[in-house]
Amino acid sequence: QVQLVESGGGLVQPGGSLRLSCAASGRTFSNYHMGWFRQIPGKEREFVTGISRSGGSTHYADPVKGRFTISRDSAKNTVYLQMNSLKPEDTAIYYCATCTIVAGPSFLPSGYWGQGTQVTVSS
Repeated sequence: QVQLVESGGGLVQPGGSLRLSCAASGRTFSNYHMGWFRQIPGKEREFVTGISRSGGSTHYADPVKGRFTISRDSAKNTVYLQMNSLKPEDTAIYYCATCTIVAGPSFLPSGYWGQGTQVTVSS
């Protein structure tokens, strides 16, 4: 079992920044590829970004490329999402999850999710 707890969400003005954290406990964190997903009420959950278990490979959805950065700190069992130049359309609940990587590359959720953290971008 892996427990994931997100934090760092909040209200920010357009153009602002936030850093989300996802703290993992349970099984060895370094065994897992990790990803961030987001969901707007009434819409399907969508992939935002993923990072390989080693941290050496990352992948971003087109809407966030150049603005968001994913990273991980294995010593702290934590994965981060640095979000810059935020836009109103980034408003969503953000979830971290363990992932598998398939050809593409694509990060697919592999079963463990956090509870989510709300990000609201509004003036």
